[in-house]
Amino acid sequence: MTRTREITAYLTDMDGVLVHEDRLIPGADEFVRRLSAAGVPFLVLTNNSRFTPRDLRARLLRIGIDVDESRLWTSALATAQFLAEQRPGGTAQVIGEAGLTTALHSVGYVLSDQDPDYLVLGETRSYSFTEITRAIRAIERGARFIATNPDPTGPSVDGSLPATGAVAAMITRATGVEPYFVGKPNPLMMRSALNAIDAHSEHTAMIGDRMDTDVLAGLEAGLETILVLTGISTGEDAERHPYRPSRIVDSVADVLP
Repeated sequence: MTRTREITAYLTDMDGVLVHEDRLIPGADEFVRRLSAAGVPFLVLTNNSRFTPRDLRARLLRIGIDVDESRLWTSALATAQFLAEQRPGGTAQVIGEAGLTTALHSVGYVLSDQDPDYLVLGETRSYSFTEITRAIRAIERGARFIATNPDPTGPSVDGSLPATGAVAAMITRATGVEPYFVGKPNPLMMRSALNAIDAHSEHTAMIGDRMDTDVLAGLEAGLETILVLTGISTGEDAERHPYRPSRIVDSVADVLP
């Protein structure tokens, strides 16, 4: 697993690569500084749709990583862009937080539970039985089912938490309708990220901590893939998958831009 092509741009996951909850992963701040100092195009991606880019920038600054809002790309932004292209000026019933609702408002979407065009499921720390029931009924009435990302769990200081993919499975079980997932590993999110920094897949690397989202997304988009061992997937996990990353490193500190 060695580099076989010149890398001139980077996409990197955030949680598990740069930070773990509210803790800096050692060397992540220096990695970002090196990219910025060298003028290397990069984008920080996250499947978490809870936060706006401004929120994420503030979170990263608090722990010592300076990333401009324009370099933060979330599954909420990718979802909003996708819906704006599919059905401009549409309506959506949303389960999610400010990152998702703000992104949808920014593309001209109206949030409504009156016969919405879409039921959009995102990340939240307060999923409720009432909201899930309303979502099921909206889909039964014809709303198209969209989910920001397929991650079944998310990290916390106390262990795993149920995430969008797990709640989507519950709604699918009740309705028989599968959602369209916009976030990683959908190559759609990767292509939109590449377009945002005007980069070509042949010369871009994707750095991530999950085989089933980060590495798979990079692979399917034609990028070099780098698995770091500071998050979800282990070296043993990598061997169990039918696909492999281009490289496995201990942490992002070992990636030299």
